[in-house]
Amino acid sequence: MNALVGFAPFIAFFALMRLVSPAGGLWAAATVSLLLCGRMWWKGESVKILEVGSLILFAGLALYTVAVWPHWSVAGVRLVVDAGLTAIIVVSLAIRRPFTLPYARERVPEQFWATPLFMSINRAITGVWAGAFALLTAADTFAELVPAIPLWVDVAVSILALVVAFWFSRWYPAFRRRSIPGASVPVSAKIAPGRRP
Repeated sequence: MNALVGFAPFIAFFALMRLVSPAGGLWAAATVSLLLCGRMWWKGESVKILEVGSLILFAGLALYTVAVWPHWSVAGVRLVVDAGLTAIIVVSLAIRRPFTLPYARERVPEQFWATPLFMSINRAITGVWAGAFALLTAADTFAELVPAIPLWVDVAVSILALVVAFWFSRWYPAFRRRSIPGASVPVSAKIAPGRRP
C-alpha cells in the first residue's frame, strides 16, 4: 500500500463535505479509515501512523458532531481536519517515526532500512508534507477569519501545497541518491504513488 492510499480518508472527506455535508464527510472519512485499518490488520501489515491517526481524528470528530456540535461550517470543519492531519504528521516526526517510513519499507529491501540516507530521505519527505498541511491550515484559518478572501484563493493554495508535496516525494529520493557518492538506497525509496517493481 502506498502513501496515497493513506490519504484516502481525507480525499473522501473533502469530496463528501461539499456534496453532502460536513458531518457526512466526517462519517465517510471515518469509515474509509476503519476499512484501511482493518485491511492492515487482516493482511498483517505494519501499523501506519497515518491510517491509525486518521481513524482517531475522523471517528472522534464524527462522534463530536453527533454529541455536541452538529452545525459545522465547511470552513470550520476543514480547518480542524487540516490541523489534525498536520498534528499527525508532526507527531510522527517528533517520535522519530516519519509517517512515510512504513510505506518506504514496503518498497525498499530491509538491508537499507537502518541506513542514515534512508532515514534522512523519509524525514525530509515527511517534513515537506508537514509544511504542506501547515500551509493548508493557515489558508483555512485566513478563509475563516477574513471573509473577504475569495474561496478560490484558499483552494488554489491548498492544491499548490499538495502538488508540491507529491512532486517532492517523487523527486527527492532519486535526487539524494544521485547527489551522494556511493549511495546505495534504491530509487524505489520514493513514497509517491506506484508499485514496487
